[in-house]
Amino acid sequence: MSRNYKFHNPNGLYFVSFAVVGWLDVFTRNKYKELFLESLQFCQKNKGMEIHAWCIMPSHIHLIFRSIGKQNPEQLLGDLKRFTSKQIVKEIAENPQESRRENLIASFKSEALKNSNTSQYQFWRHDNKPIELWSNKVIFQKIQYIHNNPVVEGFVSQPEEYLYSSARDYAGKKGLLDDVCVFQYFGI
Repeated sequence: MSRNYKFHNPNGLYFVSFAVVGWLDVFTRNKYKELFLESLQFCQKNKGMEIHAWCIMPSHIHLIFRSIGKQNPEQLLGDLKRFTSKQIVKEIAENPQESRRENLIASFKSEALKNSNTSQYQFWRHDNKPIELWSNKVIFQKIQYIHNNPVVEGFVSQPEEYLYSSARDYAGKKGLLDDVCVFQYFGI
């Protein structure tokens, strides 16, 4: 297990969580969730991101993935975060119906001023906390954690009821994301 939050194994299966700056609840709007999903699909089809589990919460994302392409996992996740941050900030700034627009944009600008490597806006926090998953038991535990997040928060009573996660795929239903690699685990 990687305890210092680095991607040490380029072929490893990783659990990552990453949040919007200030843990702002940006993903309460379906449009922003859909933009993130489109980016995940692009990474699957064009960048070699193999997705095993995912969940979009209001302020953060949980993801279990492996890089099966030419990019190492750190670069792949960095590309995903850079692209989605630009797209979502642009959508927020241009959405006349976004009642929180001024406050959100001001928060993203304020966070950018705190970082020398961020130019105009900072959408995502810089920490990803990647954990390499080293056993079937740990993989299963992380998948359960991801899928139970919306239940714990009181959004749904069963994981598969939450539309914006891979729990539906694991329940034998069609989820929003194609080609999720459903992990089969037969013992604890």
